[in-house]
Amino acid sequence: MVSLSTWFRYIAHKLEYSVSLSWKNYQRGQISNREVGDEVWKNLLQGRLTYLHWNKGEEMTPTTGAEGGTLLVRKIPAADPTRVFVGDVILLKDPQKSDNYLVRRLAATEGYEMVSKDEKDEPFVLEKDQCWVLADNENIKPKQEANDSRTFGPVPMTDIVGRVIYCLRTAVDHGPVQNSHYSMRKDSPVLQVELDVDEMAKNHKA
Repeated sequence: MVSLSTWFRYIAHKLEYSVSLSWKNYQRGQISNREVGDEVWKNLLQGRLTYLHWNKGEEMTPTTGAEGGTLLVRKIPAADPTRVFVGDVILLKDPQKSDNYLVRRLAATEGYEMVSKDEKDEPFVLEKDQCWVLADNENIKPKQEANDSRTFGPVPMTDIVGRVIYCLRTAVDHGPVQNSHYSMRKDSPVLQVELDVDEMAKNHKA
């Protein structure tokens, strides 16, 4: 049973999301200024803050299963350092395949100085709206198998589409994803209201 205070926090998150999404659509010219209010109410009353995403690959083991995992992803309409944080597991557009998505951990954002373990690489600072993402699996070769920023470099924050908040690896192996402390607090009411493990299990492909 979800408490009343949790519902209030959840509705506040929905309102924030609805306003952000509607404003983004307005800036893109997809809706007029007269339609913004209607769009906010529509998203607030009908939309969900999460969706399911199937992920396969060993790059994020043990966070997600090597044989595949069904992920609950919280939508982020406009990613910036006030909405996603270092330590979060994120879903982003693949910089090398435009029709593909990657699950990686956010390791650094704008202003961070990046220093490589390889002395041949010059240190550099991430520019505005840039971020650095890494695979969790420490047992794979960084530049050959990880397929992260060590291979393709910094990525725009605008490529981030969501934060992974729950992972179902098998019917008996599932649980919340370890994100930054701040994000886990923010996502708690969303998880309590929208998590449906049975639905995730039905959509599981393993």
